[in-house]
Amino acid sequence: MSSQQQRGQVFRDLHRGEGLLVLPNPWDAGSAKMLAGLGFPALATTSAGLAFSLGRRDAEGAVGRDECLANARAIVEATPLPVAADLENGYGDEPDACALTIRMAAAVGLVGGSIEDASGRPEQPIYPLELAVERVQAAVAAAGELDFPFTLAARAENYLHGRPDLDDTIRRLVAYAEAGADVLYAPGLTTREEIRALVSAVAPRPVNVLVGSPRLQLSLDELAELGVKRVSLGSNLARVAYGAFFAAARELAQQRSLGRVGEAMPFDAVNDLFR
Repeated sequence: MSSQQQRGQVFRDLHRGEGLLVLPNPWDAGSAKMLAGLGFPALATTSAGLAFSLGRRDAEGAVGRDECLANARAIVEATPLPVAADLENGYGDEPDACALTIRMAAAVGLVGGSIEDASGRPEQPIYPLELAVERVQAAVAAAGELDFPFTLAARAENYLHGRPDLDDTIRRLVAYAEAGADVLYAPGLTTREEIRALVSAVAPRPVNVLVGSPRLQLSLDELAELGVKRVSLGSNLARVAYGAFFAAARELAQQRSLGRVGEAMPFDAVNDLFR
């Protein structure tokens, strides 16, 4: 896939074809190449994975738009696959900020991205519905002005901010679908009943479900049977990698043991992945 037009069309088609789209989340060029080598058809960035790689906390505004897009560009350039990005809340409250972020995302080679309705302010963590819809409308309009298909996901963040209100979450995602969002996404939904209700409410628009949480006890096949079209892993793969690193380093520091260090992937095996 040599052109952004081709990658954008392929990414859009992956949401319309048969089967479940498993969208893994690399946090740098190396992890992107590993995932591409395993045969995944597309990739998506992770804001948390990027924040961790920079030694910062996620969801506190510690990583700016320029850093996000520089990371996205590195991932785009690492493989020929379509790449979408976690664009957080569009890096600004106003609809114009969301529109600008979509245009900037396109400029670094991305063919998709998500805009969430979390404000980043503890006193009012979720934008009022009217403003949230206007933000999605602005992002949709900006995506529509591009000369290639850009797949926009709209996220309802209630469940990640202590507001497990399914009715309001569905109300928001229905409004975002009506505003033109291509994919609907409510991270934090974990039960069969919640997911089925969302899929039904926004049909035929595709729904993305965040997987990897121990609280989600449904398999990929079961999610597909519920009508879910796409799953992503967020920071999960990054946390798997950091977890193995931390366990080996802790054992080395506290027990002076080389046991876990000896479990490392062989040097040549890693090195050959980047040939």
